[in-house]
Amino acid sequence: MRHALPAELRAVGDLAGESCVTCSDTAVPATVVLLLADGLALADAGAGPEEISVALVDARVGDTVLVHAGEAIRVLPEVAG
Repeated sequence: MRHALPAELRAVGDLAGESCVTCSDTAVPATVVLLLADGLALADAGAGPEEISVALVDARVGDTVLVHAGEAIRVLPEVAG
């Protein structure tokens, strides 16, 4: 299963290696593996599950979310192929 960055994120160019000007953190895609209470979830970005907040998005188990500073800021759409 592949996921695509939304057009508005692609429009600003290749963001790989770029970081937030406010906190120097980067946003990374992670897969939600377990929903927890109080708007939290376990998500895996490749280094094992980590607790993140999903309070700002409508995420489900199996969704890939864009995570910035421990906060899911967007559910990434699936792409065929």
